[in-house]
Amino acid sequence: MQQDNEAVNAGLSTLVVFAATTFLSAFLLFAIQPVFAKMVLPVLGGSSSVWAVALLFFQSALLAGYLYAHLLIRNVPSASTGFVHLAVALLALLVLPIGLPEGWNEPPPGNPYLWQLGLFTVAVGLPFFAVAANAPLLQAWFARSGHPHATDPYFLYGASNLGSLIALLGYPFLLEPTFGLTALSEYWTILYCVLIVAIGFCFLLVRRRAGSLEVKQQLAAEDAGPTPGWRERAAWCGLAMIPAALLTAFTTHITTDVASAPLLWVLPLSLYLLTYVLAFQTRLPLPMWLLLPLQFGVVVFALLELSQTKHDTWTLTSVAGLAAFFLAALVAHRTLFLNRPKAHFLTEFYLWMSFGGVLGGLFAALIAPQLFSEVLEYPLLIALSLACRPGVFTTRTTPVRELIWLLGIFIVGALIINNVPMWLVVNGYEFGEWGVTPVVGLLFAAVAILFWRYRARQLVTVLLLFAVVAILPSAVKRGNAQRSYYGVYRVAQSADSEFNVFTHGTTLHGAQRIRDFKGNTVADVTPGTYYYPGSPMAKSVQIAQAKMDELGETGRFGVVGLGAGSLACYSRKHEQWRFFEIDPLVVDIASKSGHFTFLSNCQPHFDGVVGDARLTLEKEPDHSFDLLIIDAFTSDAVPVHLMTAEALQLYARKLTDNGVVVLHISNRYLDLEAVLGATLPLVPELKGLIVSDDDADGTYAQNSSTVAVFAKDMLALDPYRALPGAQDFHDGNVSAWTDDASDILGPFLSQRKRF
Repeated sequence: MQQDNEAVNAGLSTLVVFAATTFLSAFLLFAIQPVFAKMVLPVLGGSSSVWAVALLFFQSALLAGYLYAHLLIRNVPSASTGFVHLAVALLALLVLPIGLPEGWNEPPPGNPYLWQLGLFTVAVGLPFFAVAANAPLLQAWFARSGHPHATDPYFLYGASNLGSLIALLGYPFLLEPTFGLTALSEYWTILYCVLIVAIGFCFLLVRRRAGSLEVKQQLAAEDAGPTPGWRERAAWCGLAMIPAALLTAFTTHITTDVASAPLLWVLPLSLYLLTYVLAFQTRLPLPMWLLLPLQFGVVVFALLELSQTKHDTWTLTSVAGLAAFFLAALVAHRTLFLNRPKAHFLTEFYLWMSFGGVLGGLFAALIAPQLFSEVLEYPLLIALSLACRPGVFTTRTTPVRELIWLLGIFIVGALIINNVPMWLVVNGYEFGEWGVTPVVGLLFAAVAILFWRYRARQLVTVLLLFAVVAILPSAVKRGNAQRSYYGVYRVAQSADSEFNVFTHGTTLHGAQRIRDFKGNTVADVTPGTYYYPGSPMAKSVQIAQAKMDELGETGRFGVVGLGAGSLACYSRKHEQWRFFEIDPLVVDIASKSGHFTFLSNCQPHFDGVVGDARLTLEKEPDHSFDLLIIDAFTSDAVPVHLMTAEALQLYARKLTDNGVVVLHISNRYLDLEAVLGATLPLVPELKGLIVSDDDADGTYAQNSSTVAVFAKDMLALDPYRALPGAQDFHDGNVSAWTDDASDILGPFLSQRKRF
């Protein structure tokens, strides 16, 4: 009896030690990602592509760690694997604590995809690699522990993803606001050392029991299982690839075409990890017979929602997208779990899973932006998620007959997409604000329901529904779109055809009148939107110019963020104006596309510098600008690194004694006035105030805006205090922003209280 109790206690302690070590490893794995990603923002800016490429790097490093774990288990005697892995883990200490390495201070202009991957590899590649190997390695060791659950150790993957989920949610809401990046880097190093000790303890537990008869018999039974074939490996890869790609694509979609609300990227990644926690358990909260029709219905609804623009609201689009993404990932990961091999092939299983994740990240982060000018990979992957359902590739008929069916569905569908919309228009069938796209989409949705028992045919039909969304006018196919590392840019005419409108994601970047109220074509270079003659930014230019005239000086003006080039038309011939723009594509749209003529008419000898403003402004001479306008929002995303105390100190160094900084802070989600009010005391050389414009009529000719104005000399602020809407910074009980810590949650909640 006593021996039985001792065995139970030993088994329980083994389970607890392995689960805790797995949890800690996953926590560190996901804590390092946002910490370092936040560190590189002053270098790379805040576009959605930075996070997409970061995800690709971490998926690739995860693959490398899983490959190493697989080779270690397969080729090194089990009694020595721990010593090898501990040596690798100790080697990673050489590059800790986490930080930007020397020589990696400025990316090349253009699309720095490979440069970012190189930076992440040098800075965090080795420690991430060492931690990434732990998930399959610890499970493989546990399978050799003699524990009653050792034959099916996959439940530990749920503990791993639970640790990842807690780290992910804890970082923006608790860790960064409480500690800051520098302290987090140091604490991460300390916990990493604790992890090394825990790994050593796990290995000792296994090594002590590795020679027991029970374990040998268990391993012999495992070895007797069939070796997975290439069909199984391809399935593992594909089932991991589509959810991983959809994670990046959905995040890009909602932060580009829906809203770049702060922390919005956290929700998809959290749901992605949650699906692993739920799927890699013996029981699923929802039975598959209910989960599969639910997923199908949500996928079709999400595609139909994207096919129309009448009800293209933030809430509807986000909820439909989140539901489709979550259920698609849950079905794929559950199918993956149901197709898991015996524990003997565990490391190979995770290796192919990881390879699929890398392929998905590679497609969504690097290939899709080159293939598509819009975020079309998002609806494509939603449709492809139906390929992750059990039974899609098993036919009820002969393979040849099924191929004939699939080819016939494709041909008929292509003919419908190519001809039916035009036929409806020609014959006078109008559908008002809905348009013809959702009508055609409903046709394919109905056919997909009819093919319920034939899942391959159903998949092809839903892919044709994607083609409807991608080819015909829809919520993702609109305007003249171009795409770069920094986002999706669209140029379109306003509904009344009076303006060419330039948008970046959900943010208006400028508009130019091309027709008058009677519909006659005009050549008008009067700035519109936030830059109209009565706007705070236009008034700032006029005040600075009046000051220069009074002093008898020419004046030097700097503008961070080019947009359509509207502000160039406030320049005068004798003045020096320099624009700082991070994206070469924006320069081309403003100067070469022919849609906007602000630059060609008002500043034909364009003086522009391409690169992130923190880096390019640093190279400018100190005390050289009489006016700096900072207007560098990426979609609705806040350029946090351009609003920290360090950024304000940079602007102060570049200003003349009478110079002024005007920072555009209009934002729907964050109380940036309170943020700057809290940050200003950290920059004693600057004084400031807020100027709000509430008089604009809300058309493309005039948009309301709010700016913060800073100067070294209090007297320089007097003309701005006289402007309508001028006020002091208000107290929002938020923390100051620095490069080390920038709390997003506080300003978000403060904005909710204000409105």
